[in-house]
Amino acid sequence: MLAGLALAAASAASAAVLAVPAGQAVPAGQAVPASRSVSHREDVRALQLRLQALRYDPGPANGAFTGFTRSAVWAFQQVNDMAPTGRLDGRLQWALAHPKWPRPLTADRSRDRVDVSVRRQVLVVYKGGRVALISHISTASGRHYCDAGHCGVARTPRGDFHVTHRLRGWHRSPLGYMYRPLYFYYGYAIHGSVSVPNHPASHGCVRVPMHTADMLPGLVRDGEPVHVR
Repeated sequence: MLAGLALAAASAASAAVLAVPAGQAVPAGQAVPASRSVSHREDVRALQLRLQALRYDPGPANGAFTGFTRSAVWAFQQVNDMAPTGRLDGRLQWALAHPKWPRPLTADRSRDRVDVSVRRQVLVVYKGGRVALISHISTASGRHYCDAGHCGVARTPRGDFHVTHRLRGWHRSPLGYMYRPLYFYYGYAIHGSVSVPNHPASHGCVRVPMHTADMLPGLVRDGEPVHVR
């Protein structure tokens, strides 16, 4: 499975960097211009299949290096104690062959739960006590804001919560649009967004890529624990 990736890495002069800056958002599903080492569809598809096998969500394994795929690479790098650069280099190749699993955030060992790591910008869904999904996220920016008459400091609440309710499709909140939100604390939700950059950027919610937002409602039930650290 990793043969194509290894070949691509070996043929590259050194670390290959994606052409789009690491912090820049990419519209959902749009292909990301890539360096030579990820330009071959078979290599990209091998990467996507490997990430899927490790419970990440790179989008469809179609050989197109989209924003979804890059977000999954970011999440993988964070879980494996690497800077989320999006680089397809030798270190990433080795980590894909020797992956780490996310560390639980609490002593809670509920078979079904959601862990949100603000430090790593990673969300992990557990089903039956096992990792079912790992996703890149973007939490609160920590900045002061005034938007649509609402002012405050962007902060994602920390603590032990549970999913209180959910909405289908798009929902317009006082601070912007949310796709398929799963609420866990008053107006705070895990929700899909077309902008999930490689840094904290929300008003307080937990943003996930759109493709991941379509998967979450089928994995996470109302009442399920949500731990934010």
